[in-house]
Amino acid sequence: MPMPAKAVLLVHGGAGVINRDSMSSEMETRYTTKLGDALIAGHKVLKAGGSSLDAVVAAIQVLEDSPLFNAGKGAVLTRDKRIELDAAIMDGASLQAGAVGAITTVKNPITAARAVMEHTEHVMLIGKGAEMFLRDIAKKIGLTLVEPDYFMTPLRIEQLEEALASEKERYGAASHSKTAHRKTRKAVGFDENKFGTVGAVALDQSGNLAAGTSTGGITAKRYGRVGDSPLIGSGTYADNATCAISCTGHGEYFIKHVASYDVAARMKYLKEPVSIAAPYVINTTLRECGGFGGMIALDRHGNAAVPFNTPGMFRGAVTEDGEVSVSIYCD
Repeated sequence: MPMPAKAVLLVHGGAGVINRDSMSSEMETRYTTKLGDALIAGHKVLKAGGSSLDAVVAAIQVLEDSPLFNAGKGAVLTRDKRIELDAAIMDGASLQAGAVGAITTVKNPITAARAVMEHTEHVMLIGKGAEMFLRDIAKKIGLTLVEPDYFMTPLRIEQLEEALASEKERYGAASHSKTAHRKTRKAVGFDENKFGTVGAVALDQSGNLAAGTSTGGITAKRYGRVGDSPLIGSGTYADNATCAISCTGHGEYFIKHVASYDVAARMKYLKEPVSIAAPYVINTTLRECGGFGGMIALDRHGNAAVPFNTPGMFRGAVTEDGEVSVSIYCD
C-alpha cells in the first residue's frame, strides 16, 4: 500500500505469515472492513478537533472489540488457558505515557493504559496491582469491566490446543491434531507465526503526535510473559520532535533493540526522515538478528512509513480529508 503524501492516522492489525492464496475473499473483506472502521473512528475524532490521544484510543478500541485481532476480545490464550492483555499509550507533546501488563478484566486495554498515564504517577502497572487500581477507578473515569471469559473465542481455544499438541509432537509425544492444525490455518489465512497486535498513531490539528498499542501477546505464553507492546521505546513511542510509532512482531527482538525509540533516535541524531529510519530498523537491525514484524510510523509533518519484513501486515491510513487506504499483503 503506497502511503499517502500526508496522513493523519495509521493503524495496524498485526504482521506475519499472511498468505493471499489461503485467505478467502470473505475473510479478507472482514479484515479490510474492520481496519477501515478503525480509521474512520479515529479520523472522526481528529476532524472534530479532537486530540491525537483521543483518536488513537478511538481507533484501537474498534480493533480491540473485533475478534479478528489479537487484542481485547479475540486475544490469544496463555499456556494455562488464560487471557493476559498488554497495552500502552504515549503523548508526543508531553512524553507522558501509560501502560498495563497482564490485565484480565478491562474491556478495552488501551483505556486502561490511558488511565495509568492520566491518573497515577507511574508509567506501567501490571498484574494484580494493575487490576486493583483499575477496579478502584473504573466507575470514576468510565472504564468498562468484564469477566475474563468475555475475551475468549473458539478459534483462540483451538489455536492453544494445537500449539500445545504441536509442542508435544516436537518432543516425540503422539498427537492427532495435524489435520485440524492445517485446517485452522487455512481457514483464517495465516499460520501461528502471524502476530495480531493492534496499534495506531495519529497527528492532530495542533500538530501533536500520539501512539498506542494493544495485544494479547503470543499463543501459549507462560510465566507472566510481557512483550514489547506495553514497553515505552520498544513497541510504542511518541515524541513531537520526531515521530509516533506502534510495532507488531516477535516482541523479544523489539525489546532488545528498543525498536521504536531507535527509529526516533535515528531521526533525531542522524537527521534521517521517517521513510528511511523506520525501514532501516525493521529491515536491517531486526532482520539481521532474526527478528520479524513491522511497525507504523508517522512524523509531525504527516509523513508515514509502514515497513515490515514478513509476507504481510494488516495496515491502513487516512488523510486529513478522510481518504482511507487499507492493505494486507506486501504488494
